[in-house]
Amino acid sequence: MEYETIAGPVDAEIEISRSRFLARLERVDTEAAAREVIAAVRAEHPRARHHCSAFVLGAAQRILRSNDDGEPSGTAGAPMLDALVSAGLSDVVAVVTRYFGGVLLGAGGLTRAYRAAVAEAVRDAPRVRRAERRELRVRTGYDIAAQVEAEARRRGWTVGDAEYGEAVEQAYLVPEADRGALAALAAELSSGSAVLVPGGLAYVDLPVGAP
Repeated sequence: MEYETIAGPVDAEIEISRSRFLARLERVDTEAAAREVIAAVRAEHPRARHHCSAFVLGAAQRILRSNDDGEPSGTAGAPMLDALVSAGLSDVVAVVTRYFGGVLLGAGGLTRAYRAAVAEAVRDAPRVRRAERRELRVRTGYDIAAQVEAEARRRGWTVGDAEYGEAVEQAYLVPEADRGALAALAAELSSGSAVLVPGGLAYVDLPVGAP
């Protein structure tokens, strides 16, 4: 399963009837991390009355949370969450700080404003594609390890961590369908002496142009 998130923090601002809506998007992977971002934005703007938030986590957008932070119920967090979900994003938190401009916007106006602020940030956000990959550790001599790594990178596979000792044990994260191809490559380059140790599944950021 694949999904999209953002590459890094994004800020956007809109103004409606003299009220300023400052949107912040950040990439997160846990509820705790999302709440840390919300707290940081609140500390950054201590004079603002509202810091509404929404976040989406998980490959299937399985965790959805929103908070109106004192705005009328359903006028802030929910439309912000809808903007994230509609954009197909996950592992992202949105915080919109509102500086009141003295003009009441009404429920409809607030709903449109909070959604628009997040949508503006989403439009500016560079995206990252993430996909599930199988970890395979390849144990070979140093000279062969360098050849396997070079060919793996050429094929667009993700190269993970390595352990160095009498031999090199290099981790690769590959599509499930490519397990056999990596095993065959390691066997060919090492004349059959390479040892493969299968690992678990993990989500990784895919390089540009990866299959």
